[in-house]
Parts: sequence; C-alpha cells; structure tokens
Amino acid sequence: MEVTVTNKSGKATSKKVKLNDEVFAIEPNDHAIYLDVKQYLAAQRQGTHSATERADIHRTTKKLKRQKGTGGARAGSMKSPLFRGGGRVFGPRPRDYSFKLNKKLKKLARKSALTYKAKENQIIVLEDFQMETPKTKSFLDLLNNLKVSGKKTLIIIAESNKNLYLSSRNLSLSKVVTVSELNTYDILDATNLVLAEGSLKVIEETLLSN
Repeated sequence: MEVTVTNKSGKATSKKVKLNDEVFAIEPNDHAIYLDVKQYLAAQRQGTHSATERADIHRTTKKLKRQKGTGGARAGSMKSPLFRGGGRVFGPRPRDYSFKLNKKLKKLARKSALTYKAKENQIIVLEDFQMETPKTKSFLDLLNNLKVSGKKTLIIIAESNKNLYLSSRNLSLSKVVTVSELNTYDILDATNLVLAEGSLKVIEETLLSN
C-alpha cells in the first residue's frame, strides 16, 4: 500500500512511501487486540481500594449477651457485620490487576490495529519537521492543515521531541507518542493516525523483530 507524504502545510508532496504489508496489511487477530487492550486498561487501575473488615474495626469485644436463652441469635462482638458499624464481609482489598502477555502476541495486536487503520484510510504520513519552540497555536495550525482538528488524533514520532510534546499536552483530543510508547489501545482510540515519515522504519523494525 502506497501513501503520499504530506507536509506540515497539509499539501501533498511528490514523495510516496510504501507501507509494509507485514505490518499494515495482515489478517487482523481480534482476540489478540482484545487481550492487549484488556492488559493496558488493567495496568491503569490503581488497585488501592480497601474495605474495613471486622479485624480492622475498633470496637469493644465484650460479649453482648449470654449465649443461650434469649430467644435470639448468639452474638459475640459489635464488630460483627450484622450490626450497624460492623466490618464488611469479604470487602475489596488492595491488589495488582496487571497480568503478563507474550511479546509476540502484543506485536500481533499492534499490527492488527494498524491494519484496521490502513483499511479505513485513517493513516496520514507527515514529512519530518521540527518545532523550534513549544507553542500550542503552531500545533493547532498543523492539525488544521492536516484537517484532523476536532478529531482524536495520535501523532507517532521516531524519537522524543520535547517541543512537540509540550505544544500538544494541553489538547485533550491529540496525543504525541514515540514508537517505543505505541500501544494497541491508543491506536484504536484515535480517529486518525499521523505517522512522522521517520517513524515508519522504526515501527517496521520494532514490530518485525523477533
């Protein structure tokens, strides 16, 4: 699949790049995508929830009434979950929700997500450029030129660019990531992918390596 390279003014250049079929035109694996997105979302959970169970309650442990002869159920402590102010039964405890996935499966998921974006013509290849100073207005002008303003946009660059990151971090619909930070969730969550020309080779090397 060939894509015309666009410059930062939003105009097509004379250059064309070929998207590697092994990355952008595979048979998508929906289950791999599901597992990778599930792992990503699970890793975002803090897991710090904690309920106050009966062992954590500070109340008297004095036996409330005699064991037998009252006509009611036996009761040994005000910490019992049956009483108002007592501990919770089987409440949530702090835990780690993350789980492991094999590297090959994660690469398959990212290639599947990129394939879907390529099929839907939601990939723009942008000519490499530099931002001299961090300026949100300049970044907004770029989005307007590419006709992706107001849409969820993921911009993928080959290596970290501080000025570009600072220019975009205040915009809720745009996100700038390096190839090493690229994940399946962000690819699918974005309406458009803007690939810096220099990032293509790094993406292919990363996803095709053993």
